[in-house]
Amino acid sequence: MQNYQIFLLLMVIYLLGLISIGLYFSKKQKSVTDFWLAGRRIGSIAIGFSAASSWMTAGGILAVIGLYMVLGMGSIWSFVAPNILALLLIALLVGKIKHLPAITQPELLEQRYSGALRGPVALIIAIVMILFAVADIRGLSLVLEIFFGMPPIYAAAIVAVAISLYVTLGGFSAVVWTDMVQFVLLSTFALIMALVVVNAATAGTAEAPAISASELFGTVSSDWWNPLIIGIPAVMIFIFAIIPGWVTEQDPWQRIWASRDEKAARNGMILGSFLIFLVFGVACTIIAIGLSYLYPEIPASFADIGMGAMAQAEPALLFFIVENLSPLALGLAGVGLAAAAMSSADTFATSGGSCLSRDIYQRFIKQDATMKEMMAVNRVSVLIIVLAATFFSFYITGIIEAIHIATFIASASYFFPLMGGLYWKRATTEGAMAGLIVGAVAQISFTIIDYTSTPLQSIAFLAPISPLLSNHGVILGMLLSGVAFFGVSLATKPSSLVNLAPFFADEAEKLIKEEITVPDSDTQYKKLLGSLEKEITGDRASLKLNLEASATVNWERFVNELKSVHPSWVTPTGVNAVYWLTKGDMLACVSLSRGHTEKEIWFSSEPKTKDVEDASKEFFTAFKQVAEALDNIGIMLTLPKPQEA
Repeated sequence: MQNYQIFLLLMVIYLLGLISIGLYFSKKQKSVTDFWLAGRRIGSIAIGFSAASSWMTAGGILAVIGLYMVLGMGSIWSFVAPNILALLLIALLVGKIKHLPAITQPELLEQRYSGALRGPVALIIAIVMILFAVADIRGLSLVLEIFFGMPPIYAAAIVAVAISLYVTLGGFSAVVWTDMVQFVLLSTFALIMALVVVNAATAGTAEAPAISASELFGTVSSDWWNPLIIGIPAVMIFIFAIIPGWVTEQDPWQRIWASRDEKAARNGMILGSFLIFLVFGVACTIIAIGLSYLYPEIPASFADIGMGAMAQAEPALLFFIVENLSPLALGLAGVGLAAAAMSSADTFATSGGSCLSRDIYQRFIKQDATMKEMMAVNRVSVLIIVLAATFFSFYITGIIEAIHIATFIASASYFFPLMGGLYWKRATTEGAMAGLIVGAVAQISFTIIDYTSTPLQSIAFLAPISPLLSNHGVILGMLLSGVAFFGVSLATKPSSLVNLAPFFADEAEKLIKEEITVPDSDTQYKKLLGSLEKEITGDRASLKLNLEASATVNWERFVNELKSVHPSWVTPTGVNAVYWLTKGDMLACVSLSRGHTEKEIWFSSEPKTKDVEDASKEFFTAFKQVAEALDNIGIMLTLPKPQEA
């Protein structure tokens, strides 16, 4: 059996396993929250493995090894260190992020500012996620071409078909659990390859005599081990160019929102950073040292021949595998690297897809879409991201470059509006919009100048002009965005209390709270308790009440009537999500959404576990207010009859 036939057979078996995971979780989805946030039930171990897996692509592994071979430890600042540091920084932000009532960052920005930001940010995030997914497909293309002589279309087809099937079936739950499987495959592959490469190097070749393992690590110079060899200014430029974009990436925030509680999210991010270090910092370092000894013809100096050195170093591991492994081992290596590509691409597909479905379709095209309609749109949105990434993978060839460009756009466009909105009360809609537009236009312009002013694969045009213009001018792009954000915010009217309350506790205390008094003996209240679904998920409980009205509900008319009768009901992100604003903790407030049909109204809230009894009484009062508003427009809403024992 030929090598590629063995690989395809193993790949089919592997994909069937992933699809079965998707099918399993598809049966557990009852809402958009279940699809995009896995029902907020994910524990720390799953969060950690998934976070690590999503930032470790096949192309990323090859690029990291190549960078080590050419530049040594000084190269960690361009990819490895930002990966690890970003997750650790996100772990520090968990307390602020976890309890915000959002599924996506654009939705969060609308809650903090206004709907004017939601559409533009959703489009930017979708584009960034597509570029990240392009890097995964390009990495797998390189693997399949060197291993089996397959054209790039095979890599695109494998990633597109696999992800489209298991993600559209199982949503974010499928992403997280397949990520765990994929990380185990990937880390096992990396650690085994480290041992195999060291064994081959110590055995020796015609060009490289046999040496001991300790001597092997002495073949690199002392400068090779120095992470600061590129200079402190260059290190700082990389940190400020890359980490802000990765800290504000939607996919790790999505994992925080999907976690069962704050502790699980924080520990998961810390675990993820350690797992990234294990593969990138340990396994890839050993592989790079061994390959440098086995292939002395690869220049260990980027300055000598520029991008040509990376062009030789990046695929070195793949050539080693082809030359030294059996057909079965080659097939297993191919599956391991394919798993690396899919473990990242599926995350980017769900993050980008959520922006298209929830932030574009439901917010601006059909706000009264039923839950059944949204589940279908969710799946189509994931497919759109995958197909777009597949298309652009034929035109964008640089793996790390695609990742960096996407990161720089994110850093320069919405870092200040997002993080400033979380921590600075004086941030305004106008300031956020100014920062977003100025940063995005500047960064995209700098990138275009670099690519149109210099030949392909040569040193960028802007970098020699000033250090501020290195990395496609991202530092200057961020500075311009920050100046616009802070300057315009200070010059415009402060945000309203409704926009500030979910983000700042002292502002939340200013809200007018309704007095809620419900006797425990109330017959109707007891009836509601019999219908109320309660589930404890970490430090919060999930309360749900799904009711069916007597007739089709004109959603917009109903919401407007409810808000006019009871002004404490608000729609901070459009009429698709209605909140009863009784406290600053909006996640704990009762919210309304359409159900599977146009008659169904779904009530939900996620109060702290200790507040479940009070939250149940809030549910009852909310039900009475909703029933009153519906009665005003000629529709009845009643509690279901208790089921007979």
